[in-house]
Amino acid sequence: MKLRTIAHLDGVPVDELNGWRKFIKNCKFNCWDCNYCDRVAESKRKKYNDWDFSREGIIRQVKRMRDLAKKSKKKYVIADFICPMQEQIKIFKPDFVFWMDTIKKSRFKSMNKIFRKPKKFDLKFEKKNLELNLIQVKDKILGYKWNNRAPTVQMLGRFQPWHYGHRKLFEKCILKTGQVNIMVKDVHKVGNNPFNFNQVKGKILENLKNFKSRIRITLVPNISEISYGRTVGYKIKKIKLSKNIENISATKIRKKLWLKGF
Repeated sequence: MKLRTIAHLDGVPVDELNGWRKFIKNCKFNCWDCNYCDRVAESKRKKYNDWDFSREGIIRQVKRMRDLAKKSKKKYVIADFICPMQEQIKIFKPDFVFWMDTIKKSRFKSMNKIFRKPKKFDLKFEKKNLELNLIQVKDKILGYKWNNRAPTVQMLGRFQPWHYGHRKLFEKCILKTGQVNIMVKDVHKVGNNPFNFNQVKGKILENLKNFKSRIRITLVPNISEISYGRTVGYKIKKIKLSKNIENISATKIRKKLWLKGF
């Protein structure tokens, strides 16, 4: 488990910080294997020579990180560390806990033996997606206020039902403008469309609960065409997804639901 902040790196050499700033522009944090962050952290570790993974060593380290966080004059501090024991959280007393549940096992065998899933956490991330994860962390800490006048991506569909393919499309959309208007066509009981607006909206909100302040879900007529004349202030753009995602069929999902007695 990891607890994260954008830490004020007191004592880290300037050349290391500048190198980090330059590198981070292209770093997507999709692998955790580059060791660059470890190099920056090593600047702190060199001050001490008492590293071990015994229970005493783990407790000593979390107390040290707690004290370093308290000394920081920055408004926000992120503590990023392996946290196998609930006792560590109690000692650190963080304002927020973000669980990076992105690996099955740690490279440290001793940690795997004592690891226990956190009982309470604010966010849980199962995939390493820097941009999407940062949006959720930022909103949890600072909140987000919808702005009707801000650039907004629109998603239009039946969503009968909302499924994984829609979710992946949404993830592409939210990264474009930071907020998305999801327009649900009023097709309840028109043809093979069994879900009413409230059912569709409920499923969307359930799936996008960590983005709820960045979405609006509205019921619209059964729109069959979008027409425009001269150049207007928006684009109509197709987002290309992988074949396995584009092959997800709401029709097939509905058939399975019928077979189950929906």
